[in-house]
Amino acid sequence: MSAGGGGSPASGSQQVGAGGGGRQPQPALEWKFSQVFGERAAGEEVQEVDIISAIEFDKSGEHLATGDRGGRVVLFERTDSREQRARRELERADSVGPRHPEYRYSTEFQSHEPEFDYLKSLEIEEKINKIRWCQTANGARLLLSTNDKTIKLWKVAEKKLKNVSNLNLDPSVRLGNGSSVSSSPVLGPRGFTPRLSMNGGAVPRPPLLGSDFDFPPGGIPSLHLPLVVWSNETALVARCRRVYANAHAYHINSVSNNSDCETFISADDLRVNLWNLEVSDQSFNIVDIKPVNMEDLTEVITSAEFHPTHCNVLAYSSSKGSIRLIDMRQSALCDRHSKLFEESEPPGTRSFFTEIIASISDIKFARGGRYILSRDYMTLKLWDINMEAAPVATYRVHEYLRPKLCDLYENDSIFDKFECCLSGDGERVATGSYSNVFRVFGAMPGSEEATLEASKTPNRRLVPPPSRPGSRLANLARGRLGGSESPGTEMNGGAYDFTSKLLHLAWHPMSNVIACAASNSLYMYYA
Repeated sequence: MSAGGGGSPASGSQQVGAGGGGRQPQPALEWKFSQVFGERAAGEEVQEVDIISAIEFDKSGEHLATGDRGGRVVLFERTDSREQRARRELERADSVGPRHPEYRYSTEFQSHEPEFDYLKSLEIEEKINKIRWCQTANGARLLLSTNDKTIKLWKVAEKKLKNVSNLNLDPSVRLGNGSSVSSSPVLGPRGFTPRLSMNGGAVPRPPLLGSDFDFPPGGIPSLHLPLVVWSNETALVARCRRVYANAHAYHINSVSNNSDCETFISADDLRVNLWNLEVSDQSFNIVDIKPVNMEDLTEVITSAEFHPTHCNVLAYSSSKGSIRLIDMRQSALCDRHSKLFEESEPPGTRSFFTEIIASISDIKFARGGRYILSRDYMTLKLWDINMEAAPVATYRVHEYLRPKLCDLYENDSIFDKFECCLSGDGERVATGSYSNVFRVFGAMPGSEEATLEASKTPNRRLVPPPSRPGSRLANLARGRLGGSESPGTEMNGGAYDFTSKLLHLAWHPMSNVIACAASNSLYMYYA
C-alpha cells in the first residue's frame, strides 16, 4: 500500500519521493510549536474580516505573507537570519545547534476594497483569494494579490521618512489658547507669516492666535521657507504598481508566477489568462473551456500552476478530478492538453457523492517539476508527470468522514476547498482537515506520518469519537465507496467540528517549517 493507507503505486520499482527516487523512507519528524500570531482569547468572537484566506512564503523563506477576508495583506519577516543576529548570539547558537526560523510582524496594507458590479448587480468581496511573491527588484519586494475579480501588483520597500525643519518659530512655543505653534497654518518658527487675499490685501489674523501673542519690536526682519529633510528613520511602505482588471467573468481561483519572472497566469472557472507583469490593460486567453451552450458544461477549472522551471508548461485541475498539462508552444489557444492525469474509477464504486469528492481543490508542483501534488476532498495524490494512468501515491486525509458524506453535503462542508503543500526537498507533503487539524505524510511508501492540531500543543493525544449509525443514504454511500481507516486514525478531538477547518497552509522552501491558518490565527511549527 502507498503511504497514508491509500492505493497501490502503479509500479513497485517506481521512485515515489518527490525529491527523487532510490532512497529509503525518511524517519518521522518531531513537530514542535514555534509561534502564533493573532491568537484569540478563550470565548473571544472572531470577526469575519479577520479570518485568514491565503498564506505564502517567498522563494527564500525570509518573508511570509497572509491575506484575510477583509482584503488586507500582512507581511512577516524572518528575524533569526545570520545577518540579523548579534555575534554573541551566533556564538551561543553554535554551541547549542541550529535554530529554527522565527518571524516577526513587518507591515500590513489594505490590498482590496469591497466593490459592486453594476452591470451584473453583484457585490465583489474584498477577500484575498491568492498571494504570490514575485522576483525581488532593487531591494524591494513585489507580490501579487487577488480577490474574485481584480489582481494587483504591490511593491513593498523601505522608505526614509521626511521631517520638516528650519521653521520660523520654535515648535515648542505654545500659543495663548494652548495650541502648538506647529498646528497653526500661518505660523512658522521665528515669526508670523502673513497670508494675502485674492485682491492682495492681508488676511485678518486668525482667531487661532492667542491674545497674548505680540509681534517682535520693529516687526519681523526676515522670513524663510521651512526645509523638508530626510531623516535616518525608515518605514516599510506598500505601493500598488499595477492593477490587472476586467479580464475574468468568473471568480479568480488561482494566480501563478512564471519562471521567466516576466509573466503570470490567472484562472477562473472557465478560463486561464496569461499576463505580462508590465502590461496591466491586456492579457491573452490561453485556456477556454466554456461551451457554446452553457447547458453542456460538465466541468470547471479549480486550480492552475506554472511549472517551476519550464516557462512554457503549466497544469490546471478540474472539478472532475483530472489534471491537464499543457505546452504553450503548441498553439496560441491551448485547447488541447499534452498530458492528462486521471485515475480510473473502479467499477461498481460510483455513488451520488463520487463526482463531488473527486473535485480537485489545489495542485502544487514539486520543486524539481517532475511531481504534482493534488488535493481532492478525501485524499492527497502524488503524480509523476511521466505516468498518466494513476498517481504514484495516495494519502487518505480523513477517511473517517466517508460514512458522514450525507451530513457533509447537507451542511455544505463537502464543498470546502483544502490546500496542500510539499516540503522543499520533496520528501513530505501536508494538508489540512477539520477540527483545526493538519496532516503530514512522507512522500515515499513506508514513511511515517503525523497528525497535528493547530494549537500550542500540536501533538496532544486526541481520542477518536465513538462511531454512530448514519442515515440510510450515508450508509449506502459508505457501502459503495469503501471502508474506513483503522481505529485511532480519526484524531479530531472526539467530535466532528466542521466549523473549525484548516484550509490554508504553506511549507517553508528551505526548512521543515509549516505555517497554517486556524480562523484568524497564524500558527507556525518546526521539526
